[in-house]
Amino acid sequence: MHTMRLLLPAWGLLATCLALPQDPSAAAIRHVRYALGAGNENPTARSFDLIDGGYENPWAEYGYLPPPSMDTWYAPPAGWEATAPGTPLKLRSHAYPTINIRNCSDTFQVLYRSSDTHGNPSWAVTTVFIPTSHAACDPKNPIATNCSHAVVSYQVPSDSVWVNAAPSNLLQAREPYGEMRDLLKRGWFVAVPDYEGPQAAYCAGKQAAYATLDGAKAVLAVGARFGLQTDRARVGLWGYSGGAFATGFALEVAKTYAPDLKLAGGVVGGPAPNLTTVAELMNKKDTAGLMVASIVGVTTQFPEAREFLTSRLKETGPYNATGFWLVMNMTGYDALMHYKDHDVYDYFKNGADDLWHSTIQDVIDRDAVMGLHGTPPSDVPVFIYKAIQDEMSLVKETDDLVDEYCKGGATVLYHRNTLGGHNDELWSGRLRTLDFLSHVLEVNNSKTKMVSGSNMTVPTGGCVTQNVSVPLEVLDLLPDWWLTGVP
Repeated sequence: MHTMRLLLPAWGLLATCLALPQDPSAAAIRHVRYALGAGNENPTARSFDLIDGGYENPWAEYGYLPPPSMDTWYAPPAGWEATAPGTPLKLRSHAYPTINIRNCSDTFQVLYRSSDTHGNPSWAVTTVFIPTSHAACDPKNPIATNCSHAVVSYQVPSDSVWVNAAPSNLLQAREPYGEMRDLLKRGWFVAVPDYEGPQAAYCAGKQAAYATLDGAKAVLAVGARFGLQTDRARVGLWGYSGGAFATGFALEVAKTYAPDLKLAGGVVGGPAPNLTTVAELMNKKDTAGLMVASIVGVTTQFPEAREFLTSRLKETGPYNATGFWLVMNMTGYDALMHYKDHDVYDYFKNGADDLWHSTIQDVIDRDAVMGLHGTPPSDVPVFIYKAIQDEMSLVKETDDLVDEYCKGGATVLYHRNTLGGHNDELWSGRLRTLDFLSHVLEVNNSKTKMVSGSNMTVPTGGCVTQNVSVPLEVLDLLPDWWLTGVP
């Protein structure tokens, strides 16, 4: 259990490695260096050319791109608002000068049109990792040369309201859990969207959903030039914890927001369906920093709620507004360390009454509660897995969420694990997830080797709920950096 608690915030620890000061000084370069260890045609027939490059990287010789706040590539071209959601606006081929994820041969990034929580034009970036099995791919003869035919949109739990903690930046150094390595080994493209958008709106459910779905559409729009068999490509979604929040919301709005996107399946691991109850469980614990970040993130796109939040913070004392807003420039790990065991209510003049005032609660109810925005399409099977003893989110809330999905006609396989807690299930659910994704992504899945040892019979309709007992056997799942000791 202790090992798992060290590993769960590894993504945040990785983020700390890339927490650069704004001045690109020699000291900053040394710090990060130590920590790190296509064509122009527009397939969407829009008026925009896809632009490769377009920035000056002061640290290129050290093998990584600058963070988003210092990278001019992170800006849409003029007139982008008039395009349709999912339209590619910029393309960066061979995006990462240095790749630190095994089974990956190359990367590219797409900046694409999306929507914010209110449905207004916005944009996001997705980073696509190409498997090494795709290296011999000839786009002119895709089947014979083993070109990939599947994409997994992998929603990483970002857990931060800082734009520089976006996955597109942090994954240059390494991935947090080893899940991407294992997806790439299957021969699938892995697309990782910055689903929080340009404002890093952590816990903004609809924002995350739209960016996730539009990211998949953008990858399909440009994928053929990288050899992806887009004419028969299958798309799956996967996220755990914070990533499950984005994935679940995406599945809920898929029918109405992106009816033209054909999804093969979705995986929602360790979901936390209700931000209010989750925040209360995190308070005064080592997870209190996530509570601070979530309240800031969910109010990002609601000016009235943000103004109220600001007005209710204490101006003096050990827990004041200055300390509260420090989270704006923190990675997830920074926030966990800085606010560890804090009573977040102490930052407010009237304590919990301020934080859960109707002005803020209304925003949470509108944008941070799963199960209220639709149900997954009935022809898109969904695998949901959850530890019954999950200490960050009550299992009953996930039980109720599944019930709502099933009443709405969704096709769901739901595993309730009798063993372990939230951190344990992060690891225990991986092999079952790989089996599920193989089932929905592979045309001839009867020939796909199943690895979990579990009965992963995916329902063709309706819902199946199973109590399972899957022990924590993590050794073969650990990320490479954990085993090698390389930063």
